[in-house]
Amino acid sequence: MLLLSVAIVCVLSAVQCNPDLDAFKWHGVVPDVLSQLPEQLLKITYDNRLMIMCGDIVTPTQVKNIPTVEWAADPDTYYTLAMVDPDAPSRSNHKLREFKHWLVVNIPGNNVAKGDAIAEYVGAGPPKDTGLHRYVLLLYSQPKKLTFSGSRVSNKSRRSRPKFHIKQFADHHRLGQPIAGTLFLAEYDEYVPILNKQLSSGQ
Repeated sequence: MLLLSVAIVCVLSAVQCNPDLDAFKWHGVVPDVLSQLPEQLLKITYDNRLMIMCGDIVTPTQVKNIPTVEWAADPDTYYTLAMVDPDAPSRSNHKLREFKHWLVVNIPGNNVAKGDAIAEYVGAGPPKDTGLHRYVLLLYSQPKKLTFSGSRVSNKSRRSRPKFHIKQFADHHRLGQPIAGTLFLAEYDEYVPILNKQLSSGQ
């Protein structure tokens, strides 16, 4: 009876009910990062075997490599993909919100590898004793191909990664609301010092 009632409410209110997307609200990503839910879920798979369900808890070791990202793409459209941590350095002290972990623009269709990496991928790196961090992946449809004249950030540098705001970036480039997204949570493990060393090795 409860499930039937929920279904009726969804139909009458013309609201898309998706318990997975609701994780954005349960975990406070709306309103901390976004003003509203994405339209659909991104399919994220690490090392060809670890599929991320929205709101999953994983370890930094499990997500250290670039994931495969899939969505229902229009082959004639360019997309922007971002991954941010709004809990830097911790959820209670988020003075570095958001930490930019990944930013790729001008993705043709769903071929992320052919996009323009403004910030190369670095995995989760929550500091020790800061609890679970939220890692938010968002996809935007671009109205046109974007042009960038600034320098790119390699996966060996933390330059320009802290205090990034994906909503401001999207507004500036007129990307609108994200069309898809997902999120996972992670806290410190033995991979984090390795990542910190990597991020201190370049410019």
